[in-house]
Amino acid sequence: MTRRKIAAGNWKMNMEFEEGMELARKVSHMDIPDGVEVILGVPSLYLKPCVDMLLHVPKVHVSAQNCHQAKKGAYTGEIAAGMLESISCPKVILGHSERRAYFQEDNAMLAEKVDRALEHGLEIIFCCGESLDTRKAGEQNAFVTNQLKESLFHLSAEVISTLVIAYEPIWAIGTGETASPEQAQDMHAAIRSFIAEQYGQEIAEQIPILYGGSVKAANAQQIFGQSDVDGGLVGGASLDAEQFQQIIQSF
Repeated sequence: MTRRKIAAGNWKMNMEFEEGMELARKVSHMDIPDGVEVILGVPSLYLKPCVDMLLHVPKVHVSAQNCHQAKKGAYTGEIAAGMLESISCPKVILGHSERRAYFQEDNAMLAEKVDRALEHGLEIIFCCGESLDTRKAGEQNAFVTNQLKESLFHLSAEVISTLVIAYEPIWAIGTGETASPEQAQDMHAAIRSFIAEQYGQEIAEQIPILYGGSVKAANAQQIFGQSDVDGGLVGGASLDAEQFQQIIQSF
């Protein structure tokens, strides 16, 4: 089975408006290989203009970086999944390690967010990953699979097959450190195996699993060349059009 290949850029809290729009314009004119999907995870202020700009651009899609678990209410500064649906934003990133660390998002809360996003037809990029201490203790597989179990395994096989998983070792995010291609492959294979235990091999083989953690043009081809790595969730390198173009071409 040929899985989707995805180059996703997570802008985080970067890019002033005109810079962001110019980057989105550059991406919209990039030569994207057949079978590759590009996703831009943009700040909430830029979602509507980016959606409008890219609505009819083949292979390029917009994603929110987060949504709230409640349908609506007195949650100042938050964004509801229904709001994203109302502006035709098709995707959302959930469970990023920075959300987990800085905003105390735990597995139970993320299960609620997953359900809310799905109610509004959003495709989810679900992030998981371990700390350096967890990896040093050799407990990374158990830690990551528990994240998946507690946040995703209440879903049906049909629903979970629509998700994208992003494995991001916390120790490699924004540090310049990168998991070796072998380390990335080992964890991606473990994630796929764990999904297969719960849902069967056919479902597991459908789900794209992305690697995130200091992906850049210089290492993308080697990382993406691993059999269970289906692309990347890219941070800093996605803010540079030339480097992001090279990453997209790395497939």
